[in-house]
Amino acid sequence: MSKLPFDGAISTFYKKHAPEHVREAIAKANGKPILNESYPYDSRMDRKEYDETLAKLQIELVKLQAWAQKSGERIAVVFEGRDTAGKGGAIKRFMEHMNPRSARVVALSAPTSREAKQWYFQRYVEQMPAGGEICLFDRSWYNRGVVEKVFGFCTDAQRQAFFKQLPDFEKLLVEDGIRLFKIWLNISQAEQLNRMLSREHDPLKQWKLSQIDVDGLNYWDEYSEAISETLHLTHEIYAPWTVIRADDKRRARIASIRLVLSQIDYAGKKEKIVGTPDSLICGGPALIHA
Repeated sequence: MSKLPFDGAISTFYKKHAPEHVREAIAKANGKPILNESYPYDSRMDRKEYDETLAKLQIELVKLQAWAQKSGERIAVVFEGRDTAGKGGAIKRFMEHMNPRSARVVALSAPTSREAKQWYFQRYVEQMPAGGEICLFDRSWYNRGVVEKVFGFCTDAQRQAFFKQLPDFEKLLVEDGIRLFKIWLNISQAEQLNRMLSREHDPLKQWKLSQIDVDGLNYWDEYSEAISETLHLTHEIYAPWTVIRADDKRRARIASIRLVLSQIDYAGKKEKIVGTPDSLICGGPALIHA
């Protein structure tokens, strides 16, 4: 067996440091997805139903893109969540059949030394959609509210300045005509570790792991506190958060797409297909405590 990334630190955490209830849930799941006890469904979404629903919704996404290109509308969708929450998977399903010339993913790496000295929001402003574009943010300016706080990458003063400036920043985006969606994918501690163990042992997915992911396993409670505070302070009527319970990746992907499609009146829209996001797994910031 080849050497595991980070010297098998994820397996070590599972065996020696994970809470007992988390270890028991993972052992019982035997490699299968874990649905939290409070999750409103007893099993994952049926594969056939998922595939059929996704295909129909992706046709609607193609219509949305064509409408945006013709009308010059600008759409920005922010995907946030803990490590392994499913941001990349949801974004992949959004992008799968769209024209990459006017739909793109923004996944910024750590700021350069020059960017670190700029106004915090500056490098994100440069990534905002132009007329006719759809931009999907795989993590965003909300790094300062959560990750940077947990790992001490910013000072308390910098974070306070972030929360003070952010409402005006997002309000300006919306007032200028950008359709802004903010999605927080929320998973349980057991399912997060379950997914990380799967990545650790899969050579095709090991690239998704980082030192931050591994170190973050020790800061579940700190993350929870930072997430709760961030969502509470940045949930505005003009830029609300939608929290989606994402233990079931299939339902979470469908809900994410429906959220965007349901709130835009684009040409050729089929209301019966689009429907509305599943209210059992979608809601406001309070849902992170479910």
